[in-house]
Amino acid sequence: MDEYGPFFDMMLQPRSSLADYVMQLQAEGKISFTPEDAIAPLGISKAAFLKAAARLQKRHMLLNPRQGFYVAVPPQYMSWAAPPPSWYIDALMRHEGRPYYVGLLKAAELHGAAHQAVMEFQVITDRQLPKIRAGRSWITFHFRKDMSGVSAGIVERKTDTGSMKISSAELTALDLLRYMPVVGGVDAVATILAELAENLDSAKLADLAPHFERAPVQRLGYLLDHLGHGDKVAALHNVLFEKRMPPWTSLEPEKRGIEHEGATPAQRNERWRVRVRRNPDIDE
Repeated sequence: MDEYGPFFDMMLQPRSSLADYVMQLQAEGKISFTPEDAIAPLGISKAAFLKAAARLQKRHMLLNPRQGFYVAVPPQYMSWAAPPPSWYIDALMRHEGRPYYVGLLKAAELHGAAHQAVMEFQVITDRQLPKIRAGRSWITFHFRKDMSGVSAGIVERKTDTGSMKISSAELTALDLLRYMPVVGGVDAVATILAELAENLDSAKLADLAPHFERAPVQRLGYLLDHLGHGDKVAALHNVLFEKRMPPWTSLEPEKRGIEHEGATPAQRNERWRVRVRRNPDIDE
C-alpha cells in the first residue's frame, strides 16, 4: 500500500487522473463506483472516462463486471485481476436492482462445509443473469422466482468491505438438492451435508420446506436420515406428509431418454417415497 501513500490524505485536485480517484476511493475504504461517481469530481467527459478506465483495466487496476459498474483492484490482488467477489457482490446486486443471496457451494464453504476450494461464486437471484469472469473465478447466477418466500433463510455476513447476504445452513441444504446438477451431483451434495448437518435447525428446515418443490425436500430428508441425522428431519417429514402423500421421486434426477438396462434395480424408501438406485459415495 506504500505506493498509495501520497493520496491517503489529499483531496482530488482538478487535474487528478482516474488512477488517483481509484486510489483515493480505496483509501476511504470503498471499492466500487459508477462512471457518474468519478466523472463529476474529475471534471472529465464520459468518453475520457471510458478511455482511462480501459487503460486501468489493462493494468489490472480496475474490474468492470457489469456495464456501468467498476471495482477497484487493490495491489495485492492485481495478479488475480480482481478482488474476492465477496468484497463487491452486495454493491453489484444493488446496482442491478435485484434481490439476491450467496448460496450453494460458496454458502456451504462459509458455513464450514466444503472439502475443496470453491471456484464458482454462486448467487441466487430472481432474474436470469449471465455469469461474470472475476479474475481467477466466476460469479454464476441461479434463478429463483420467489425470493421473498425464503427471506427467513437469508442472513447477513460481514466482509472485508461491508457485508453480503448468504443462505442460512438450512436454506443452503435445501438449495443443494434443488440445484443438485450445478453443484456436482448427489455424491457432492451428500459429502457437504455430512458436515453441514450439525448446523441445521429442524424447525427452520420445516419452515422453509413449503417454499420448495416436493422432490428436493424428499431427497434431503432421505439423505439426512441416511447420514444418521434423523433428529433433524422429523418436523420436515411432518410438513411434507401433513396433507397428502407426495409422489415417488428418484434420489438422483434421471435424464430423459437414458435407459438403465442392466443397472441395479432401484430400492424404495417408504418413509420419504424416494427411489434409490445407489447410495452416494461420501468424500471423507
